[in-house]
Amino acid sequence: MGALVVTKDDFEKEVLQSEIPVMVDFWAAWCVPCRVIAPLVEKLAEKYEGRLKVAKLDVDSNPEIAIRYQVMSIPTLLFFKNGQAVDRIVGVVGEQAIVQKIEALLAQD
Repeated sequence: MGALVVTKDDFEKEVLQSEIPVMVDFWAAWCVPCRVIAPLVEKLAEKYEGRLKVAKLDVDSNPEIAIRYQVMSIPTLLFFKNGQAVDRIVGVVGEQAIVQKIEALLAQD
């Protein structure tokens, strides 16, 4: 299925009310590091399908969400559980660093 594109209109429903943990990729079209990390985000969306929802939010189109979660630089990956932001990664990191965060999030059940 891959990553789900979310906007301010469905952020609450898709992220905050999700029954499973969510990783949100805050990105923008002009952001080169965001394009670098995008294939990895898609890969992880497929790998964890059914256990973790992966969403992408364009900060240029949805600045109020970025401001609400104090996203100051992109890419930022925010991890949500039970409607709360519980962890984040800022900048481009390797797959293992993201997988560690995901596994820790999933292990909290």
